[in-house]
Amino acid sequence: MHDSEVRVDAALVKRLLAGQCPQWAGLPATLLRHSGTDNAVVRLGERLVARLARIGWAATDVAKEARWLPLLAPGLPLRVPEVLFTGVPDAGYPFGWGVYGWLPGVDAAVGTVRDEAELARDLAAFVRALQATPLPPGQGPVGSRGVPLAERDAATRAAIRACAELGFLNEGAALAVWEDALNAAPHAGPPAWLHADLKPGNLLSGGGRLSAVIDWGGLTLGDPAVDLQPAWNLLGPVGRAAFREALGVEDAAWARGRGWALSVSVIALPYYRDSNPGLAGVCRDTLRALLPG
Repeated sequence: MHDSEVRVDAALVKRLLAGQCPQWAGLPATLLRHSGTDNAVVRLGERLVARLARIGWAATDVAKEARWLPLLAPGLPLRVPEVLFTGVPDAGYPFGWGVYGWLPGVDAAVGTVRDEAELARDLAAFVRALQATPLPPGQGPVGSRGVPLAERDAATRAAIRACAELGFLNEGAALAVWEDALNAAPHAGPPAWLHADLKPGNLLSGGGRLSAVIDWGGLTLGDPAVDLQPAWNLLGPVGRAAFREALGVEDAAWARGRGWALSVSVIALPYYRDSNPGLAGVCRDTLRALLPG
């Protein structure tokens, strides 16, 4: 998926385990084909997974999750990954890496839960609980989505143009959504805790309900509107309305949330359209939900 991607496979993970945590080296190791864009995931037996960055910009994801998830997890209504071991570069692999407990479930979506509005309310309860977590003293986690929307203006406009040239959207309609987001009143309160990448693939369901939130590499502090993105990348009209009502989102924050969903989708779509059809499909679905016609 990336020009400078580090090759990760089950054999590499077995070598890392043998050198640093041999108690797990004998477990069957299977690379999950549909793991993330930034990190590869290798399942270890029935109860564990290894997580390894594919690319330099994700090299600190495991350390971030190991540092902050134990602080956040007790106050959240859904399960989150548990980091059991953090490894160091070895066996030709250049980054830190980790072993986690396996979280069961399937990708949460309107079609994998028993009720869309319930999914929306469960997700809203998670977002409220995350944002209610006290802010850390001193420096908190840093992620690319903890910045004002204006800092993404040039990249977003260029991506809108590229997507229009590829026939993925109407440029005028996309620019109208983007301008509306930029012109919305900014977040006036303190920064909030943000997962920052709530989307299909990072949300699990079990027994017909939302059960877990994974992939916290984007964890940061910033505008709560960032975590409104699933209103468009996950939910349909019924769920979108229930999500907004459950969170009590005002118009300005809703506009900024739409801007975030647009910006993330138009930047990712040209980049991943050939290398990751699943993610490209999520981006297309998001744009269809955001834009008229």
